Amino acid sequence: MAVNLHDSAYAVEAAIRGSEEFLNLKRMYDQVNADPAAKKMFDQFRQIQMNLQQKQMMGQDISEQEIQQAQSSVTLVQQNPKIASLMQAEQRMNTVIGELNQIIMKPLAELYGQM
Repeated sequence: MAVNLHDSAYAVEAAIRGSEEFLNLKRMYDQVNADPAAKKMFDQFRQIQMNLQQKQMMGQDISEQEIQQAQSSVTLVQQNPKIASLMQAEQRMNTVIGELNQIIMKPLAELYGQM
């Protein structure tokens, strides 16, 4: 019997939303957003990240000044306990997503691995 992959994907989505990793991430995110100073600092940090990623995707060089600004921003946000907790929760969630991706891609890896 054929499996509806979209139904399975929606089931995985629901499982992610109910997972301890996601619920913890949401709690940490809500805490940062409830603190105006932390939110401003986090938003600035994310903007710097997005700008650098956009430059990389467009093949543009990143200046030494931009690198130093990014490093300073990381240091600053890591000193804020709420943001540091959020970043740790993001890292755990990224690990879970990576593991899920490996599981999802396993049939293709096995198929093409046979060649």
